[in-house]
Amino acid sequence: MLLVGRGETALTGMPALVDAAYELHDRQQRCRTLIALITIDSWTLMIELNGHLGVTEEVTLSASNGTRWTSHYDNHDGSTGCTLLWAEDANQRLRFEFNDPGYRTDSTPDKYLDAICHTGFESPEEPAPIDHHPAASAARVLAEHLAPVRLMPELFRTITLSCGSSEIC
Repeated sequence: MLLVGRGETALTGMPALVDAAYELHDRQQRCRTLIALITIDSWTLMIELNGHLGVTEEVTLSASNGTRWTSHYDNHDGSTGCTLLWAEDANQRLRFEFNDPGYRTDSTPDKYLDAICHTGFESPEEPAPIDHHPAASAARVLAEHLAPVRLMPELFRTITLSCGSSEIC
Protein backbone atom coordinates (compact mmCIF):
# COMPACT_ATOMS: atom_id res chain seq x y z
CA MET A 1 0.00 0.00 0.00
CA LEU A 2 1.38 3.39 -0.98
CA LEU A 3 0.33 6.83 0.17
CA VAL A 4 -1.43 8.04 -2.97
CA GLY A 5 -3.50 11.17 -3.05
CA ARG A 6 -4.98 14.00 -5.02
CA GLY A 7 -4.44 17.72 -4.54
CA GLU A 8 -6.94 19.77 -2.54
CA THR A 9 -7.29 23.49 -1.85
CA ALA A 10 -4.66 24.99 0.49
CA LEU A 11 -6.02 26.15 3.85
CA THR A 12 -4.92 28.60 6.54
CA GLY A 13 -4.96 27.50 10.18
CA MET A 14 -6.29 24.48 12.04
CA PRO A 15 -9.94 25.62 12.31
CA ALA A 16 -10.18 25.69 8.50
CA LEU A 17 -8.50 22.27 8.31
CA VAL A 18 -10.87 20.73 10.85
CA ASP A 19 -13.94 22.03 8.99
CA ALA A 20 -12.65 20.90 5.58
CA ALA A 21 -11.53 17.48 6.86
CA TYR A 22 -14.91 16.60 8.35
CA GLU A 23 -16.80 17.99 5.36
CA LEU A 24 -14.74 15.87 2.91
CA HIS A 25 -14.97 12.82 5.14
CA ASP A 26 -18.78 13.08 5.29
CA ARG A 27 -19.20 13.98 1.60
CA GLN A 28 -17.11 10.98 0.53
CA GLN A 29 -19.01 8.49 2.74
CA ARG A 30 -16.00 8.28 5.10
CA CYS A 31 -13.84 6.84 2.30
CA ARG A 32 -11.43 9.78 1.86
CA THR A 33 -9.29 11.58 4.39
CA LEU A 34 -7.89 15.09 4.11
CA ILE A 35 -4.15 15.35 4.66
CA ALA A 36 -2.38 18.63 5.40
CA LEU A 37 1.36 19.11 4.96
CA ILE A 38 3.52 21.73 6.65
CA THR A 39 7.25 22.20 6.01
CA ILE A 40 9.23 23.11 9.12
CA ASP A 41 12.95 23.53 8.50
CA SER A 42 13.92 20.34 6.64
CA TRP A 43 10.97 18.35 8.02
CA THR A 44 7.44 17.84 6.72
CA LEU A 45 4.57 17.49 9.17
CA MET A 46 1.50 15.59 7.95
CA ILE A 47 -1.81 16.12 9.75
CA GLU A 48 -4.61 13.64 9.13
CA LEU A 49 -7.73 14.16 11.22
CA ASN A 50 -10.02 11.34 10.08
CA GLY A 51 -7.78 8.39 9.46
CA HIS A 52 -4.69 6.54 10.50
CA LEU A 53 -2.59 6.28 7.34
CA GLY A 54 0.33 7.85 9.23
CA VAL A 55 0.65 4.82 11.52
CA THR A 56 -0.18 2.18 8.90
CA GLU A 57 3.02 0.20 8.41
CA GLU A 58 2.37 -0.54 4.72
CA VAL A 59 2.26 3.23 4.10
CA THR A 60 4.92 4.50 6.49
CA LEU A 61 7.63 2.00 5.68
CA SER A 62 7.56 2.71 1.95
CA ALA A 63 7.06 6.46 2.46
CA SER A 64 10.05 6.62 4.82
CA ASN A 65 12.47 5.31 2.18
CA GLY A 66 15.40 7.75 2.23
CA THR A 67 14.01 9.77 5.16
CA ARG A 68 12.57 9.55 8.69
CA TRP A 69 8.83 9.25 9.43
CA THR A 70 7.53 9.88 12.93
CA SER A 71 3.79 9.70 13.56
CA HIS A 72 1.23 9.25 16.25
CA TYR A 73 -2.44 8.41 16.13
CA ASP A 74 -4.86 9.35 18.88
CA ASN A 75 -8.47 8.20 18.72
CA HIS A 76 -9.40 11.01 21.18
CA ASP A 77 -11.00 8.83 23.82
CA GLY A 78 -7.74 7.32 25.08
CA SER A 79 -8.74 3.72 24.40
CA THR A 80 -6.67 1.14 22.58
CA GLY A 81 -5.57 2.00 19.10
CA CYS A 82 -3.58 5.10 20.09
CA THR A 83 -0.25 4.45 18.40
CA LEU A 84 3.21 5.97 18.01
CA LEU A 85 5.28 4.85 15.03
CA TRP A 86 8.75 5.84 13.85
CA ALA A 87 10.17 4.53 10.59
CA GLU A 88 13.46 5.41 8.95
CA ASP A 89 14.72 4.48 5.50
CA ALA A 90 11.91 1.91 5.03
CA ASN A 91 12.61 0.22 8.40
CA GLN A 92 10.38 0.33 11.45
CA ARG A 93 12.41 1.79 14.31
CA LEU A 94 9.76 2.04 17.05
CA ARG A 95 6.07 1.26 17.46
CA PHE A 96 3.86 0.98 20.52
CA GLU A 97 0.33 1.57 21.71
CA PHE A 98 -0.11 4.49 24.14
CA ASN A 99 -1.69 2.29 26.78
CA ASP A 100 1.11 -0.30 26.64
CA PRO A 101 4.52 1.27 25.90
CA GLY A 102 6.10 -1.79 27.53
CA TYR A 103 5.18 -3.83 24.47
CA ARG A 104 7.25 -2.21 21.76
CA THR A 105 8.06 -3.55 18.33
CA ASP A 106 11.23 -2.13 16.89
CA SER A 107 14.79 -2.97 16.00
CA THR A 108 16.17 -1.85 19.39
CA PRO A 109 13.32 -2.13 21.93
CA ASP A 110 15.09 -0.46 24.88
CA LYS A 111 17.05 2.25 23.09
CA TYR A 112 14.32 4.88 23.63
CA LEU A 113 12.92 3.58 26.91
CA ASP A 114 14.25 6.59 28.88
CA ALA A 115 12.76 9.01 26.33
CA ILE A 116 9.43 7.17 26.47
CA CYS A 117 9.29 7.42 30.26
CA HIS A 118 10.54 11.03 30.42
CA THR A 119 8.01 12.33 27.89
CA GLY A 120 5.04 11.33 30.01
CA PHE A 121 4.25 7.71 29.29
CA GLU A 122 3.83 5.28 32.16
CA SER A 123 6.83 3.12 33.01
CA PRO A 124 6.68 -0.12 31.00
CA GLU A 125 7.83 -1.97 34.13
CA GLU A 126 4.79 -0.66 36.03
CA PRO A 127 1.91 -0.53 33.50
CA ALA A 128 -0.95 1.88 34.10
CA PRO A 129 -4.30 0.57 35.28
CA ILE A 130 -6.56 -0.57 32.43
CA ASP A 131 -8.76 2.55 32.71
CA HIS A 132 -5.84 5.02 32.59
CA HIS A 133 -4.26 6.00 29.29
CA PRO A 134 -1.40 8.48 28.79
CA ALA A 135 -2.28 11.73 27.07
CA ALA A 136 -1.60 12.24 23.38
CA SER A 137 0.62 15.15 24.42
CA ALA A 138 3.22 12.59 25.55
CA ALA A 139 3.24 11.14 22.03
CA ARG A 140 3.66 14.61 20.53
CA VAL A 141 6.60 15.32 22.86
CA LEU A 142 8.22 11.98 22.01
CA ALA A 143 7.67 12.60 18.28
CA GLU A 144 9.37 16.02 18.70
CA HIS A 145 12.26 14.26 20.46
CA LEU A 146 12.64 11.77 17.59
CA ALA A 147 12.14 14.30 14.76
CA PRO A 148 13.49 16.86 16.30
CA VAL A 149 11.00 19.58 15.38
CA ARG A 150 9.39 21.86 17.96
CA LEU A 151 5.68 22.30 17.26
CA MET A 152 4.50 25.54 18.82
CA PRO A 153 0.70 26.08 19.22
CA GLU A 154 0.78 29.48 17.51
CA LEU A 155 2.13 27.79 14.38
CA PHE A 156 -1.21 26.03 13.88
CA ARG A 157 -3.32 29.20 14.00
CA THR A 158 -1.79 31.02 11.04
CA ILE A 159 0.19 28.60 8.90
CA THR A 160 -0.79 27.85 5.32
CA LEU A 161 -1.43 24.13 4.91
CA SER A 162 -0.78 22.37 1.62
CA CYS A 163 -3.59 19.84 1.35
CA GLY A 164 -4.38 16.61 -0.40
CA SER A 165 -6.69 13.68 0.18
CA SER A 166 -6.31 9.93 0.07
CA GLU A 167 -8.70 7.00 -0.09
CA ILE A 168 -9.13 5.10 3.16
CA CYS A 169 -11.75 2.54 2.05
